[in-house]
Amino acid sequence: MKLVITGPAIPNLPWQPKPAGNPDTVWRYDANPVIGRRPLPRVTGIYNSAVVAFEGKFIGVFRTEGMDRVPHLHVGRSPDGLKWTFEPKPIEFKCDDPEVSRHEYAYDPRVTLVDGIYYITWCNGYHGPTIGIAKTTDFVNFEQIENAFLPYNRNGVLFPRKVNGKYLMLSRPSDTGHTPFGDIFVSESPDMVYWGKHRHIMGRGWPWFQGTKIGAGPSPIETNEGWLLFYHGVTGTCNGFVYSMSAMLLDLENPSKVIASANQALLCPEAPYELAGFVPGVCFPVGCLCDSATGRIAIYYGAADTVSALCFCEAQEVIQFIKDNPLKR
Repeated sequence: MKLVITGPAIPNLPWQPKPAGNPDTVWRYDANPVIGRRPLPRVTGIYNSAVVAFEGKFIGVFRTEGMDRVPHLHVGRSPDGLKWTFEPKPIEFKCDDPEVSRHEYAYDPRVTLVDGIYYITWCNGYHGPTIGIAKTTDFVNFEQIENAFLPYNRNGVLFPRKVNGKYLMLSRPSDTGHTPFGDIFVSESPDMVYWGKHRHIMGRGWPWFQGTKIGAGPSPIETNEGWLLFYHGVTGTCNGFVYSMSAMLLDLENPSKVIASANQALLCPEAPYELAGFVPGVCFPVGCLCDSATGRIAIYYGAADTVSALCFCEAQEVIQFIKDNPLKR
């Protein structure tokens, strides 16, 4: 079956061909990290951030941390997806309800275009971590709407279109700490305010690379084979958690149904910038660009909770990898 991808063509997608002799399905940008740890004065880390194509260039919402280690969200812009400049001040979300707009912290944003509106979802501090939501059309004005869920929750990831007339969001219910557990669920909403019909998608466990917890990464990519979802799998070791990246396919009209998932990681922490930083041993995929014309994919991921890195793959090869190496459920 010829792969068909629903989504925009991105002819200027940042891209680097696979090196000769590289056997991997996913390969790293050879000039990583694409964003270093000091992109702004007194910012000591920028990672786990979302990027989208916008008006022929690229724009994103980025997690930054300063000397106080409190995470905030900043807008970043790039002509090519490789060289970035950042707004010096955090995003100021507009909201008429002071209970919603009260700010404790914000981290791990995703950006998803749905029906002409860019929605930002992030881990929002509201008596513990929950999923904040805001919307914009210009990345200048941001309107914050209701938090999606009760605390505690992380990794809120929207689908790029409604399914059966409803918005869909992936999430990972969690706790107040560093969450030594976690499964992926999907929830639906008629209006992006009231969320319900929560359904379990996939749980942590076997194999070991995702034995501790799993969580959705970038927004799913719609293909005629199903929704292609990259996600992080976490294992526990004697030196702490290790975060790797893998992928699964979800049913187009019933995304709580897993068509197939890979039985191993596509990207494990190996490079120096993934092994050295504030949290060594982390590859955390968050942003994804897919050129529907070629099937090329560029994935932005947080490395060692310190810098932002970039890796590449092709949608057809990833889907074939999932089929050839299926997790037996």
